[in-house]
Amino acid sequence: MDAATRIKDLIEDIVAANRILAAEMVVDAFGHVSARHPENPDHYLIARALPPEIINAEDIMELTLGGEVVNGDTRKPYLERYIHGAIYEARPEVKSVVHSHSHSVIPYSVTGEKLRPIVHSCAPIGGEVPVWDAQTLFGDTNMLISDMPMGRDFAKVLGPNNAALMRGHGCTVIGRSVREAVYTAVYLEVNAKLQFQASRFPPVKYLTEGEIQIVCERLANAKPNEGYDRAWEYWCRHAGVEARYRTADSV
Repeated sequence: MDAATRIKDLIEDIVAANRILAAEMVVDAFGHVSARHPENPDHYLIARALPPEIINAEDIMELTLGGEVVNGDTRKPYLERYIHGAIYEARPEVKSVVHSHSHSVIPYSVTGEKLRPIVHSCAPIGGEVPVWDAQTLFGDTNMLISDMPMGRDFAKVLGPNNAALMRGHGCTVIGRSVREAVYTAVYLEVNAKLQFQASRFPPVKYLTEGEIQIVCERLANAKPNEGYDRAWEYWCRHAGVEARYRTADSV
């Protein structure tokens, strides 16, 4: 597959991801999705500063990991783009990042209750979902990650995990593809709701590390249009967008 086709397909998935996350009520007027550039790993693709539900292919911009817009594009980027660049900088294997203010997740960012997977489909959120608190290093702020020092500090708290919360703010998840990142973002919200419900009837039996690993391996090793792709097709229908058929050599 040539570079132009790979970039076109990736942009199509970024647009679909924004529409899916809006339809599934993971994002509202705020939140963003990015993907590492398939030809230049020191750059990434992300929409200009617009509500996710209205993003189209022409709204996608190319940025450096440091958050600089390239190709002479003068449109306004997202303020919190540094979340994405810092994670790509720290985690070479990460291909996509989703940042949202997913409502059911927020209580787990401001209490001592840990968010942990309780159902097999939620295994990709990981056994550890750390909480980043801007107050720890930066004192009183507007609680937005608005520069690379804050982004890098968040990436350090995220560590090797698939998701992390921000105190009183939201959450960010990573993926080895756009489809994996979207899947994890959706099921982080699902798990938060289910865990809250289950907590009324303690003790709660969470997934073990072994179960998490087996489920994640099964999803990661699925053939095209199975696993993450199957969920993607379902969500695309909900969002009213066409699901691109993924082949073994496509992104």
